[in-house]
Amino acid sequence: MRIGYVRVSSLDHNPDQQIEELKLHQVEKVFMDKVSGKNLDRPELQKMLSFIREGDVLIVHSLDRLARNLADLLTMVQDLTGRGVSVTFLNERLSFESGKDASPTSKLMLSVIGAFAEFERSMIKRRQMEGIALAKERGVYKGRQRTVTEEQISKIRSLLDVGVPLAAAAREVGVSRSTAYKYLNMSEGNCHD
Repeated sequence: MRIGYVRVSSLDHNPDQQIEELKLHQVEKVFMDKVSGKNLDRPELQKMLSFIREGDVLIVHSLDRLARNLADLLTMVQDLTGRGVSVTFLNERLSFESGKDASPTSKLMLSVIGAFAEFERSMIKRRQMEGIALAKERGVYKGRQRTVTEEQISKIRSLLDVGVPLAAAAREVGVSRSTAYKYLNMSEGNCHD
């Protein structure tokens, strides 16, 4: 069976390009996660890993869609090929055959390309942080927008005053306990953002 895996993150919300590529390769079943690559909780990836069987072919748009770093990528591909699953990365034009059909050259290429992909992600993150620092110096960086209103904080404070636990008060106004705690501390001057 030809199986596809798609992952989109907050930076790349639209999975259409990846899905279209998989259709061109006659993929029969697609598993898709909408989470950051850093997120370890990728339920569809786990379902795919449980579903895929010996003789299947896993097709993925690119190396960084499957794994969050080089170590995870190598472990996952080695595990899959060891289970008799072939793995193909379309963007990099790499295929890793299962078992004794595996090419030593393709294993080397996986390591090299995975290292470059990890290096590129770290460079992007570094440039992003440098850009934020420069914007802060110029006074144009506003940071993340506030997610809780003063009315919500007031209502939480009122509920706390009558003995309602913080978790219940936060649930009542539709925010998480940790968010409520953060904003309560900020408004009391105990926390600076």
